[in-house]
Amino acid sequence: MTGRIHSFESFGTVDGPGIRFVVFLQGCPLRCQYCHNPDTWGAGGTEYSAQEVADRAWKYRNYFGENGGVTVTGGEPLLQIEFVIELFTLLKEKGLHTCVDTSGITFDFTNEKVVEKHERLLAVTDLFLLDIKHIEEEACKKLTGQSNERTLAFAKFLSDQKKPMWIRQVLVPGLTDDEESLKRTRAFLDTLSSVEKVEVLPYHTLGVVKYEKLGVEYPLKGVEAPSKENLQKARKILCGENNE
Repeated sequence: MTGRIHSFESFGTVDGPGIRFVVFLQGCPLRCQYCHNPDTWGAGGTEYSAQEVADRAWKYRNYFGENGGVTVTGGEPLLQIEFVIELFTLLKEKGLHTCVDTSGITFDFTNEKVVEKHERLLAVTDLFLLDIKHIEEEACKKLTGQSNERTLAFAKFLSDQKKPMWIRQVLVPGLTDDEESLKRTRAFLDTLSSVEKVEVLPYHTLGVVKYEKLGVEYPLKGVEAPSKENLQKARKILCGENNE
């Protein structure tokens, strides 16, 4: 089976524990206003077989140490879920740690076949990095173009299956930093049983140049990074005082 790959990163340190080989898959149904990888949205990428990617990752195994491994991200990697399952099956045969960075948007909990595919994914995935874009339904639609229903359902699915997950929230001034919404997010997280870590990621503008190259208007012109004070406040609400 082949997958459409946007790019690789050999020594990733922010996409899961330890040093990681990161695979960026092409394609995403979301249009997050703060997205810094708009070049992963549409069709394109280079085709690689699962075996080719596994072999490439294996070359870096000596750098992984005890905690490192392989992370697939995007775009939205689970648009190519069959490819990820095959890749991770190969990696687990070699004893490597596997991680998926996802929005959960592909999890149609009303479709038995889709649920079955995600169950097969869980069997070969050690950790999920789950991006909760916004806890409020309408605000999420405005921010990403999609509902948050599937994301929240996937979080509950992972929790029910006792699958380790790290929750991620990008803090964007005026969009995702409302204190009441952050408290609602924390209340939702308190209903989950397998959250190992919560990360609050400050909004940045490093992807603006990509929009310019693509000829796409950047939707958050004039929005600056959150202040240190607001970032600390959000981390206190979402992560707790012991994880500031």
